[in-house]
Amino acid sequence: MKFLVVNLGCKVNRIESDTISAELSEHGCVEGDDADVVVINTCTVTGEAEKKARKATRRALRENPSARVLVTGCAASINPDEFTSIDPRVRVVGKSSVVASALRNGSQGTDVQELATTPRSARNSSTLSEEELATAKDRSAQGYRTRVGIKIQDGCNNACTFCIVHVARGKARSRDVDSCVDEAVRLEQAGVREAVLSGIDIGNYHSQKDARDIDLCDLLQLIREAAPRMRLRISSCEPAGVTDKLLHFIASEDGMVCRHLHIPLQSGSSRVLAQMNRPYTAQDYVALVRKVREIVPKMSISTDIIVGFPGETDEDFAQTMEVARACQFSKIHVFRYSKRKGTPAAVRTDQIPDKVKAQRAHDLSKLGWILRLEDAQARIGDSERVVALENGIGMSESYHDVHVGNDILPGKMKTYTFTGVAKDGIFTV
Repeated sequence: MKFLVVNLGCKVNRIESDTISAELSEHGCVEGDDADVVVINTCTVTGEAEKKARKATRRALRENPSARVLVTGCAASINPDEFTSIDPRVRVVGKSSVVASALRNGSQGTDVQELATTPRSARNSSTLSEEELATAKDRSAQGYRTRVGIKIQDGCNNACTFCIVHVARGKARSRDVDSCVDEAVRLEQAGVREAVLSGIDIGNYHSQKDARDIDLCDLLQLIREAAPRMRLRISSCEPAGVTDKLLHFIASEDGMVCRHLHIPLQSGSSRVLAQMNRPYTAQDYVALVRKVREIVPKMSISTDIIVGFPGETDEDFAQTMEVARACQFSKIHVFRYSKRKGTPAAVRTDQIPDKVKAQRAHDLSKLGWILRLEDAQARIGDSERVVALENGIGMSESYHDVHVGNDILPGKMKTYTFTGVAKDGIFTV
């Protein structure tokens, strides 16, 4: 059977899609065009993301005229009828059912599968399903030998007023410690030199081992002990998860736990943060960044910021720009606010005009590029471990691209001293 997996959305989706591909391959299926089964892993973080998911579904139907199209993920969970109504060949399935559904012949139609029919209370259990707990297999055969994600957590207990993801993915639940460590060991043995610990709210990671409570920092330490040759990177971590304990551990690891954190800000206005239901003020965030760099002086900090949240004034946006400058971010992911049906922010009457959102996004993106170049220039003369990716580019510990040319093969790690920054913002060595 030939299959195709189409991934949309976040790093967690990427990991889940890679795992689906690996498991189908283990069952003797072959990935390629003109597929018998197409799996589309959807995202719902913005309205544009949902449009892309529907577009991808129609394209899969058009380019694979005999295929069954299995739609899964957050957008499918929130609006299953939006996909099953497209064509009789489309089925919505839960992620724990994707592989079984793909391997099952026939059974086409518009039935909404487990994701839509399982009571939400059951899906929000404190533990992951057996399939979710299954560790990703040795992915080297599929070529994932450079930077690989390890999913350690899913779901979110927060309820930001702009976000629907906590509804789509359910309450926070953490993966078993041993399965995380075992996967890391297998990846190291397969030649992977950077693993990215990922989840929806990984700072909320909590599990037990030998009657001992294990948090994110403890898990990092256990993985480092078991897989000492593999560099670890922490993916997006909410401010509350950036503890002194975590920072001191990062500082002690000599770059093998990357001195880079992605800490979402969302707004530099305390007024807007309160309306977003974010549990900190702008001043709290700036103080956290200062503490981070006191404990880990060379820490690279990237972030997410939303512009055009309902009611955001010019003064609110000016405060966001001010906080961005104060924090000296190494990278800013700029999002224009997008109404998500079912969220408190979507029904507000003080929505910001698209033209205003576009201008603010432009201004913040321009500032973000300036700050990224400043961060890079401040690192000239520094030495960092770099993992080679493809096309002569590597990824530095500080989350900057590096021109490595043909010096090392993709997937290998080597220490380089940065000699300059090219016009495209990429380090030269």
